[in-house]
Amino acid sequence: MSAPETSFKRLLRNKGAVAGLLIVCLSVLVSILAYFIAPDSTPDANRMVLEIEGQRPGFRVTMLAVRKDQALPPTGFFRRLVSGKPSAYTYIPVTSHQVKDSLIIIRHYVDEATTVEEAYPLDVVVYGRHAERPDWQRLQQVVAQQQVFTQTYWLGTDKFGRDILSRLIIGTRVSLGVGVIAVIISLTIGVFLGAIAGYYGGRTDDLVMWLVNVVWAMPTLLVVFALTLALGKGFWQVFIAVGLTMWVGVARIIRGQIFSLKQLEFVEAARALGYRNSRIILRHILPNILGPVMVVAAGNFATAIVVEAGLSFLGVGVQPPQPSWGLMIKENYNFIITHNPALALAPGVAIMLLVLAFNLLGNGLRDALDVRSKI
Repeated sequence: MSAPETSFKRLLRNKGAVAGLLIVCLSVLVSILAYFIAPDSTPDANRMVLEIEGQRPGFRVTMLAVRKDQALPPTGFFRRLVSGKPSAYTYIPVTSHQVKDSLIIIRHYVDEATTVEEAYPLDVVVYGRHAERPDWQRLQQVVAQQQVFTQTYWLGTDKFGRDILSRLIIGTRVSLGVGVIAVIISLTIGVFLGAIAGYYGGRTDDLVMWLVNVVWAMPTLLVVFALTLALGKGFWQVFIAVGLTMWVGVARIIRGQIFSLKQLEFVEAARALGYRNSRIILRHILPNILGPVMVVAAGNFATAIVVEAGLSFLGVGVQPPQPSWGLMIKENYNFIITHNPALALAPGVAIMLLVLAFNLLGNGLRDALDVRSKI
């Protein structure tokens, strides 16, 4: 049985790691298909219906969809996959409606105690403009079957009347994205500096460890603040800022692992055969410390998610209207002490589950890749 198969079987025996892996895989799938899964598939799930702001989970309301005046360009599959599909309709919440001749008469829902009677021409509702020779009977059928429907907000609505569930689903992309970028940056810098410090030692080690200690001494959040202000606020800037603060832990672990391996027989044999130092590090030493690297990568992934959420909560991370779990907590935390705490608790629970999943997966990978553990 090969080593990868043995490690995979060890991983499957760890129930916590399997649970974490399933949550991570589900999160990846949700992030890829976010705009096809989310009830609100508009860009950034930013459809605002201000009349229904701050509603509880499970809130249901009847909507009248009125077509907008301007025509929208067609949206292809890949464009919708990446950024969603702009809505061609304006949603109006109603408590009752009645189709009469060429008009639809509605009771416009303003709040729980207020409704306003309004009337809309059927051709305007369907086409967004007045038709030259409308077929009123057909328009009545279209409005009754397609333009009036019941909308359910399973996790409620935020203070702008946006669907919390949709923004939670699309916000998964930000959390996973910041984790991927942060892990790539931290592993690239940390493995490189840790490897040369551990392998060469002497002044090289002293210089690298001095740099590591200097960066380690600075509070992570303040460093991220400084980098964010220097790079600017935005989607990619916060990813890079988080990644540039997380390499020091990787460098220290890689340095220590290489210190313990470079005097072993297989490294001495590689030197005796005349292999270059770069080949010895890349081909002989680094594959033998894959376990600790995987554990650190999983831990950094979880840390990056928490740091990004904190930055977005403080207003220096992902900027609205782009959904981020930290930003959603910021926008809705006032509801915790009022009547609807679920609006802020939902993204908080999502952060907790995803961070827990990566920590469980990291622990499982550590045990599975440990060649000294029992089969």
